[in-house]
Amino acid sequence: MLYFSRWRAFFIWLVTAVSILIAAPNFVPKDVLNSLPSWVPKSTMTLGLDLQGGSHIMLKLERNDIIKERLETALDDVRSGLRKANIGYTSLVGNGQKLTFKLRDPTQIDAARTALKDMTGLVSVGGLTGGTVQEATLSNTSDGAFEIDLTDQGINYRVQSAVSQSIEVVRRRVDELGTTEPLIQRQGSDRIIVQVPGLQDPQRLKAILNKTAKLTFHLVDNTMSAQDALNSRPPANSEIVYSNDDPPVPFLIEKRAILTGENLVDSQPGFNQQNNAPIVSFRFDSAGAQKFGRVTQEHVGEPFAVVLDNTVITAPVINEPILGGQGQISGNFTVQSASDLAVLLRAGALPATLTVIEERTVGPGLGADSIRAGFIAGIIGLIAVIAFMTFFYGTLGIIANAAMVVNVVMIIAILSMLGATLTLPGIAGIVLTIGQAVDSNVLFYERFREEVKQGRPIVQAMEAGFNKAFGTVIDANVTTLIAAIILFYMGSGPVRGFAITLSIGIVTTVFTAYTVSRLMVAIWLRRTRPKALPKGIRTGFFDFAQIRFMALRNYTFMGSAALTIASIAGFATIGLNLGIDFTGGSIIEMKAKQGAADIGDIRDRLGTLNLSGVQVQGFGDPSDVLIRVQSQEAGESAEQSAVTKIRSEFDAQYEFRRVEVVGPSVSGELALTGIIGVGLALLAIMVYIWFRFEWQFAVGAIVATLHDLILTIGLFVFTGLEFDLTSVAAVLTIVGYSLNDTVVVYDRMRENLRRFKKMPIPLLIDTSINSTLSRTILTSVTTLIAILALVVFGGEVIRGFTISMLFGVAVGTFSSIYIAAPVLIIFRLRPGGNRDDEEEKGAAKIETQAV
Repeated sequence: MLYFSRWRAFFIWLVTAVSILIAAPNFVPKDVLNSLPSWVPKSTMTLGLDLQGGSHIMLKLERNDIIKERLETALDDVRSGLRKANIGYTSLVGNGQKLTFKLRDPTQIDAARTALKDMTGLVSVGGLTGGTVQEATLSNTSDGAFEIDLTDQGINYRVQSAVSQSIEVVRRRVDELGTTEPLIQRQGSDRIIVQVPGLQDPQRLKAILNKTAKLTFHLVDNTMSAQDALNSRPPANSEIVYSNDDPPVPFLIEKRAILTGENLVDSQPGFNQQNNAPIVSFRFDSAGAQKFGRVTQEHVGEPFAVVLDNTVITAPVINEPILGGQGQISGNFTVQSASDLAVLLRAGALPATLTVIEERTVGPGLGADSIRAGFIAGIIGLIAVIAFMTFFYGTLGIIANAAMVVNVVMIIAILSMLGATLTLPGIAGIVLTIGQAVDSNVLFYERFREEVKQGRPIVQAMEAGFNKAFGTVIDANVTTLIAAIILFYMGSGPVRGFAITLSIGIVTTVFTAYTVSRLMVAIWLRRTRPKALPKGIRTGFFDFAQIRFMALRNYTFMGSAALTIASIAGFATIGLNLGIDFTGGSIIEMKAKQGAADIGDIRDRLGTLNLSGVQVQGFGDPSDVLIRVQSQEAGESAEQSAVTKIRSEFDAQYEFRRVEVVGPSVSGELALTGIIGVGLALLAIMVYIWFRFEWQFAVGAIVATLHDLILTIGLFVFTGLEFDLTSVAAVLTIVGYSLNDTVVVYDRMRENLRRFKKMPIPLLIDTSINSTLSRTILTSVTTLIAILALVVFGGEVIRGFTISMLFGVAVGTFSSIYIAAPVLIIFRLRPGGNRDDEEEKGAAKIETQAV
């Protein structure tokens, strides 16, 4: 009933008021917000990196480093274990995850197995994965040949432990930079995501994260010179390590470290009092201080080397014992590099190398532009939709607009409560919700008009309109929600932000349409007590539509088939203009600090950097330029090296507004994820429609959706729009929207199948489409208006995303009429009911003339 008890009405207004209160801090300056009483909500949405600027970096822990370290440890364990047991051996070598050796005396096989039994024992993994793992297995032959294999299970355990340790080290390093609210979390088994908002120097962040920072102190081997060791062979217990000088200087140092960075408790940058050169001072803990003092006392007059990540930083001579546990490291430091080294030493060493395999950096300037563009697009879209609904529905349109505004407020409130991140595609999701929010009200109102035409009183007609349309509203929104949920789980970063806002928008749309809008309609009915339809409703001209859509089905099928074949052929021959998300490589957006960008000069200078596959093009304003660099062949590190070269070359004349780098491994995974996401969405939606309707409806919906997907792919093929992760988001949203419209038409067909049991299917389909035509056109137009605002005012960053959405909405509207419906005729929805003879055609002619 349209009757609302006081408590129910109070609850609805309370939810609305609380939503306004929670959403309000997003529009209040921070200084004002901080001065308000403590009981006032102060939580706000977190702006994504694409809006406030910052860096998103994905790091991969190098598994080979862990394997190499484990192999070296195993070799040492074998040597020490056999030496303690007085067992002679020969040919001890390690390769990959395997090491081999042979006993001099085969009769000592049992003794050797006993000496090495600890290496093959079970290791408790505690709370990491639970249970135990065996890190190595041992086998031997009767002639004394042994083989020890490091198990994959053991290596996996070490990798997981190393990732956990690395996260803590990375967090300490990032915190030392003084950044606010960084996000550092594990992804998968061997990756770490680092998101640092508002970062001004992403190169410094990457430099700090890339370094393992293993600090060791070694005595220099004076038994022979480094050059002689290079020309012949270094002693067994020594090795050649080079300095960071230019050119590098070789040092012959002992392999065994006398001290490691684990004994450090503090390190600070400073200046040498004699020459004012930058240095790093350090301090050991008590155990380290005692050991350092003893070693320096025993080796006065001898040089020792300070080694960082297998590079000699400095190799001073010990002039006197260093007993205080303090020292300083000098070398070719700048003020910045000395400060960074101090940060690394304080944070601790990483257990293995972390390689940057994905980077997305947005400068604060571009972030501000994106906020402004998204805000303008949202306001314009909102105003346009409000004007459109007011024109067609008058007072009821104003009610729908008020519910839509409450809807947007609730989205912002929920995002604020969840602490969710608002991205630029997320703003697009809100704008899309604005366009679709009126759909539920249009369905209610058009049902209301139908009931009035059938002679029901106004109040009963409105109640019946809400009740009959509610099932359709749920079915139509569930399909879009399925696509959004899959997009959330399969996507990442800004795409996930879009999925969150779209999902929340769908839920709030249904809630506001069935509660807020319905309550306001009830209040309007109670106060005005209308006896007839309000004069402000201007959708009555749709009532006279008697369009014979199915009479054209053969022509539309042929046209759609031709476009579909052309799209498939274009995809097979021309192909998609794949973005770096799927191909790997780099995109760099630069803005000239003065005047227009000189594209010719940029191309010439890039040609000297020895980079493969570089493209330069104008982008937006004359001062903006976009550089695309194909994936380099030398692996993950080569992508970062390419960006570093470009930054060094153009940093003086250009502002780097956006940098995106995707390594080969990530791009392959993203491509597979996109394909799986679209496939899962189609499967889940088909199952839902099959459950809610007959099987023919499910088949028709999937055929129509595939038609929309293929034509959208054709748009990307023939226009050359870049196809990236946001394009996958657009495709999945088009899937949801296309089915939204199709479900509304199908729902009316299902109702008419029960009402008109002998009506031929073609005529029944035409009747159903004509009766929902007003809803189809009004919802499509409001959605197109909102998306068009994004296309025009949303900025270049999401231009491809919004254009494909605009195209998809138009194609989805077409397919719900001319693809989804005729399929039901082909699959004989009603056996024997597909009569389309001359008599029916004559009737169609008469009806058309009457119109």
